[in-house]
This record gives sequence, C-alpha cells and structure tokens, in this order.
Amino acid sequence: MLSAEEYQALIAAIAERDALRGELRLVTAQRDLAEEKLRAYKHELFGASSESRHADQLGLFNEAEALATTADVPAREDVLGTSVAAHTRGKRGRKPLDRNLPREVVRHELPESERFCAHDGHALVEIGVETSEQLDVIPEQVRVVQHQRIKYACPCCDLGIKVTPAPARIIPRGLLTESALAWIITGKYQYGMPLYRQATLLRRFGGDISSNTLAASVVRVGLATQPVINLMRDALLESDLIYGDETTFQVLKEPGRRPQAKSYLWAQINGSGPPVRMFSYSPGRGAQHAQKLYAGVQPGTVLITDGYELYNGIAHDHQLVHLGCWAHYLEPDFIC
Repeated sequence: MLSAEEYQALIAAIAERDALRGELRLVTAQRDLAEEKLRAYKHELFGASSESRHADQLGLFNEAEALATTADVPAREDVLGTSVAAHTRGKRGRKPLDRNLPREVVRHELPESERFCAHDGHALVEIGVETSEQLDVIPEQVRVVQHQRIKYACPCCDLGIKVTPAPARIIPRGLLTESALAWIITGKYQYGMPLYRQATLLRRFGGDISSNTLAASVVRVGLATQPVINLMRDALLESDLIYGDETTFQVLKEPGRRPQAKSYLWAQINGSGPPVRMFSYSPGRGAQHAQKLYAGVQPGTVLITDGYELYNGIAHDHQLVHLGCWAHYLEPDFIC
C-alpha cells in the first residue's frame, strides 16, 4: 500500500507525464505544419506551373493574413522603448520611410472657431506640429507623347523646304518610348510579370497594345543593346578577379522541353574595375555551356566559385587561379 508521500509523488509524475504528452503533441503539430509549408513552397518554386491549386496548398488570397500573423510591430503605430533597471530595452519600431523620396506636406489645422483657449478665451497661437508619414503610391500613368517635327520653307522659292529630323530612338519608328520599354523589361525580367499580364495592365489604363507587340519590342531592345553587352563581357574577362556561380532556372513552354526540366542561369561578377554583372542562360549545366562563358579570359585571373567540379576544368584549361567561395563553404545552399 502506498504512503501519502508516495501517492503524492505518483500524482505529480502522472501530471508531468500528461504535460509532456501535451507538449509532444504541440511540437508534432508544429513540425507537421512546417513540413507542409516547406512542401508547398518547394512545389511553388520547382513544381509545374498551373492555374489550378489544391485546397491544401498555400494560397494567394490569404497572403495578407499569413504575413500579418508573423508581423513584429503593428503597421499603424510606433512602439516606444521599455525602461529596465539595468538598461533601456529598445523595441523595434516602424522602419522610417526613405528620406530621398519626394514629400507632399498636408497641413491639418483647427478651424478658426476652435482656436481659442477653453480656460480664458485667448486666441491660440501655433507652437509646432506633430508629424506622421504615410507611403503613397501613384498608379501607373499612361500617356501619349506626340512628336511634332516642324517643317520650314523658303518664302521666296519652293526649293528651300526642311523638316526637323526625328530624334534617335532605340527602336526606330517604335510605338513605345524608352521609358515604357524599360518599365516593361524590368517588370518581365526582374519582377516576373508575363507580357500578357502587362498588356492587360496597360489596357486597363488606356494603352491598348497586344502582348505580341510587347514581345517583339523586347526582342528588338535586346538586339539593340547587344553591343553594350559585348563591351560589358570584354570588361569582365579583362578583370583580375571573377566570381562565378550557376543556379537552377525554370522556363515554361520552352520548345522541345518539359516545364519541369531544369535550366540554368550562369552568374559572373568581376572583382576589379567598373562593376559588371553578367547573367547567361543555358538549358544545361555541362562544360560546353561554361566554356563559352570563359572563352577569352586572361591567364592568371583569379576565379572564385563553389565546389562544382566543372570549374576545376575551366581553371585548368584557361590557366586560372581557382579559389573556393567561403560563403558556399559555410552555407552549401548559398546562391551568389
């Protein structure tokens, strides 16, 4: 028969066991949730693109709610520091807006009927302002630039007619200005917005231009800027130090290849001289693609890469000084 002390110890042990079981269930649920999120993210990054989504996938519509639950600070107010005996613990407040952004000052004043002291009736005088700032976004503004080339004629004869020449354009007789082309190309290649979506967005603001026209314009800009790209590559290959890396890149609707097939972007960065960043696409990761990128490099150039064995062959063939990348050594999944 158990004594009172043994009985109390047994009760405490059972309570501790139940508490541990509860913690285990919680940790298991958190682990399962993390694994599910990881699986969904991997599918979004590397899986086949499709408009249909399963119910268990992370959706686009609850992105605001999902991000809001992990926010450190409310977006509507600043958080002040907390005084502690030994020191002042500063809580992270709202990140200040960029000082270089243009400012529009909006003054909020009391109506004249309220600018009187409630105690003695004297008129109130301005002693300062309380300032708060909000980030404002001006939607895309689509306009038409009309070029008028002035014609001149001699008043005494019919032979002295002159017309002001047209300004130089990156696409002669092109429908889009250079600013519009830069906006389209940046949206496509930096922010991943397909051309058909950009055409839809332009149409919403009154610019009725087909996605085929946008595509043809992008190709023509690429051809027009190729001489500049060639000069950048020459500067890169003349550098004393080059960083090299490659990463997977998914291309949809590529002729003769499945959407799930891995393609690659090869990155090359110089470490001396004017900064050059080059990105080259290839459908594979073999030596035949990499050798083209380093053709013409100067012997003795320092090449810093990860541990991919292919770079050893490149360094040997071109007589380069091959060094390992510390970032890749410390973090194998690091992408330059």
